[in-house]
Amino acid sequence: MSRFRHIAIEGAIGAGKTTLARRLAAHLGAELLLEQADENPYLDRYYQDPAGYAFQTQVFFLFQRLRQVTALAQPGIFTPVVVSDFMFEKDALFARLTLGDEEFRLYRQMYAEVEPRVPQPDLVVWLQAPVATLMERIRRRGILMEQRIDEVYLQRLMDAYAARFETYDRAPVLAVQTEHFHPGGVDADFAVLVDKLATMTGPRDFLGPPASPRLT
Repeated sequence: MSRFRHIAIEGAIGAGKTTLARRLAAHLGAELLLEQADENPYLDRYYQDPAGYAFQTQVFFLFQRLRQVTALAQPGIFTPVVVSDFMFEKDALFARLTLGDEEFRLYRQMYAEVEPRVPQPDLVVWLQAPVATLMERIRRRGILMEQRIDEVYLQRLMDAYAARFETYDRAPVLAVQTEHFHPGGVDADFAVLVDKLATMTGPRDFLGPPASPRLT
């Protein structure tokens, strides 16, 4: 997998991104780049009052993620492999779901200014699961602010990911169905995933039945 300098793990809330990113980074001896959602001072207030705090929450995430990934734009000769539990493009995806039309137009102006400075990952691993499975995982991990997430929002989020990856051509995409496949926690499943990453050659591939037939 040496050709993949930056591997981004993506997917909806509860898909298992951070768990897999930690394990894959440890396996590869890679630098781990994680979202820092707990640093966003508006996030808890957003879950309580989405209309009142969506814009502040999203703009904070935009510039936080920009700071995190900008360092990847100028790799040195000995720069290590990086595994992240997000890709920068997710920010605009979430913004389209959370912001009103006027706020989103303003957000898009800011996003358009900074997006050209952002390096693209060399591989995206897109974790998928049914809404009911994601809701159960969210319930089990018990993060208080996440308990306000409902099935309608999760379905909209999954649809947004599917629409984005239908036309995404900036890096190869491996879609992984995780309802009954747990590479973050099951050794045998992790070994299957690593083998798939090592042998992947095309722009699209998947493990398990794809959630979106359009990806095949």
